[in-house]
Amino acid sequence: MDERFAEHLQHPRHRGPSPAGAHDGAAGGAACGDLVRLSVVVEGDRIAAATFDASGCGAASAAGSAAAALVHGTDVLSGARVGTREIAAELGGLSPGKLHAAELAADALHRALGAAVAADASAAQEPGRTLVAMSGGVDSAVAALLTQRSGAETVAVTLELWADAENDGDRSCCSASAVRTARAVAHGMGLPHLTLDLRDAFRAGVVQPYLADHAAGLTPNPCVGCNGHVSLDAMLDLAGRVGAEALATGHYARTSQDGLLRLAADTRKDQTYMLAALSPRSLRRLRFPLGDLTKPEVRAIAAEAGLPVAETPDSQDLCFLAGTGRAAFLARHGGVRERPGAIVYRRGAELGRHRGHHHFTVGQRRGLRVGGTAEPLYVLATDAAANTVTVGPREALASRALAVRGLRLHRSEQDVDAVRLRYRSPAVPCRVRGGAVELLEPFEGIAPGQTAVFLSGDVVAGVATITA
Repeated sequence: MDERFAEHLQHPRHRGPSPAGAHDGAAGGAACGDLVRLSVVVEGDRIAAATFDASGCGAASAAGSAAAALVHGTDVLSGARVGTREIAAELGGLSPGKLHAAELAADALHRALGAAVAADASAAQEPGRTLVAMSGGVDSAVAALLTQRSGAETVAVTLELWADAENDGDRSCCSASAVRTARAVAHGMGLPHLTLDLRDAFRAGVVQPYLADHAAGLTPNPCVGCNGHVSLDAMLDLAGRVGAEALATGHYARTSQDGLLRLAADTRKDQTYMLAALSPRSLRRLRFPLGDLTKPEVRAIAAEAGLPVAETPDSQDLCFLAGTGRAAFLARHGGVRERPGAIVYRRGAELGRHRGHHHFTVGQRRGLRVGGTAEPLYVLATDAAANTVTVGPREALASRALAVRGLRLHRSEQDVDAVRLRYRSPAVPCRVRGGAVELLEPFEGIAPGQTAVFLSGDVVAGVATITA
C-alpha cells in the first residue's frame, strides 16, 4: 500500500458534515456499493472550504479525502482542474480495481463545485477569458481547441441535462456519461472543467413543454427552446461568474456585423435554426469557432491534435430520447399513451384506425397503414380533442398560408425575404407585413408547433412559432 494512500485512508482529511452555505455533490450508490459525498463553499473566486464523507470500500474514503484536500483553500479554476488523474496521483497511483473510487470522487467534486460556482462565485472579468461549452463530442472539443489556440484563457463547462435509466448515456450529449467524457477531454487539454447540473430547469423548461405540445397535437422543436431559454443563458451566466468575457460553442453558425446570427459556411451542417430564439443580447457574448469550417475539416483538426473524440459519431436523437423511442418516452413521462382513433380522409370518410394522434405529424406518410384510395396518402392534420388524423394526397399539403405567434423580428419587416419552416428544409421566399406572413412559394407540410425562422439574406432576422 502506498504511503500516501495509507495516510488518506487512516487519517482522512476534511472528513465531516456539509459546512454552512456549502453545495453538495454525490456519486455512486447501490449499483457499486460505494458512495462519495463532496461539499464545497465558494466565496468570490476561492474554494473557502471542502469536506467529504464516504461509505463502502476504503478506496472510496481515501479518494474523497484526496479530492477535498486538493481543492480546499484553492481558487475555483485550480479546483476545476482536479479530476480522476489528479486524485489518483494524490494517492500515489491506483490500481485499475481502485481507480473507480477516484472517478466517483471526481464526479462528486464536480457536481458540488459546479453548483457552488453557479450560485456563489463572483470572479472579476479577465480580458480574453472564454468559457467553452463541451458536450463530449468532436465539435465542442475542436471549438475548445481553437479557442485555446487563439491565445484566450479557456475554461470548459459541460451541462448535465437529463438522467433516465431507459436512456443510452453513451449516445446522449447531456448524460452523466457524457459529462465524464467531456471532463476527461478538457483535462487532457489542460483546461479547467466545470459541470453544471440543469436537470430541474431542463425538465421544466424543455421536457414538460415538449410533453404538453404532443398531448395537444402539436409538433414541437425542443432544441430551439433549450438553446434560446435554458442552456445557453445558464452558461452565459456561469461565464460571468468565472470572469469570462464570452461563451464559445461547437455550433455551426456565424454572426453578422450587426451581431445577429448568420448561416454557417457549411450549409449542410448549419445550426442557426436551432439557435434562432437567442436574443441579440446573448448573441453579443457568444462565439462560434466552427462557423467557417466543414465537418470533415473539424474531424481532421481533432485527429491531428490527437483528441480521443475525433471519430465520435454525431448525435442523431434529441438528447433526452437517446436510446429510447418517442412513444415510450411520451407514455412514461407525460402520460401520453395509446389512444385509438379514426384516420379520416380530408372530406370526412373514415379510412382506418390509429393508435394515438401523437404518433403523427403533418407531412408524414409512414405508418398510416390505410387503403381505399389510388393515391399515396399523407397526414394533413391531427386533432387532439377529436383524436383524429386527417389524411389526403400530397398536393393537399402545399400551402401559402402561414399563421404564427410570438413573432420577434430583429430587423424591419421589409428586410425579411425568406423563412425556414423546418430544421433541414430549404428557406421559402416570403413577405412579412403588419405581422402577417405570406409565402411566395407553396410549402408542403406546415406543422403547427414547429419554429419559423425568418431570414434576411443569410442572416437570421427573427423567429416565431407556427400555429397553422
